[in-house]
Amino acid sequence: MTEEEIMMRQMQYGEEFWKSCPMKGVMAGVAGFVLGGAFSLLMGSMAYDVPVGLGGRPISDLPLKEQMRAQFKDLGGKMWGSAKSFGKIGGIFASVECSIEALRAKNDIWNGVAAGCLTGGALAIKSGPQAALSGCAAFAAFSGAVDLYMRRDERPPPDTDED
Repeated sequence: MTEEEIMMRQMQYGEEFWKSCPMKGVMAGVAGFVLGGAFSLLMGSMAYDVPVGLGGRPISDLPLKEQMRAQFKDLGGKMWGSAKSFGKIGGIFASVECSIEALRAKNDIWNGVAAGCLTGGALAIKSGPQAALSGCAAFAAFSGAVDLYMRRDERPPPDTDED
C-alpha cells in the first residue's frame, strides 16, 4: 500500500469511529450535560426562591459572604442535577435513535418517534408502568414534532408553486 492509501484508510476509520452510535451517544450526552448546566445557570440566576438559611436563621440575617456562599452552593447543586438529567436524556436518545436508524436502514421521522418513546419510557420506568407509558407518549410526541419541524425544508415544493 502506498502512503496515500494508508492515510486514506486511516481517515476512513476515524470517520467511521466518530459516526458510530456509541460516539454519537457520548457526544450527545456531553452536549446535553453542558447545555443542561448552562440552562440551569440561566434559570437559577432568575429564580425568586432563596436557599434556606444556615443554622435555622433566615438567609437575610446572614453576613453577605455567607449569603453568597449559600446562593452559589444552591445554584451549583441545581446546575449539577440539570446537567446530569440533560446529559442522560441526550445520551440515551441519540444512542437509541442511531441504533434504530442502523437497524431499519432508513432515515425518517419514525426513528426519532421510536427513540423518543423508548427514552421516555426508560426514564420513567421506576415510577411504574403508567408513568412509563406517559413518558413514552410524551417523548415520542415531542420528538415527532421536533423532527417534523426540522425536516420541513426537505419536502419538494408543490407543483402549483409559481415561483
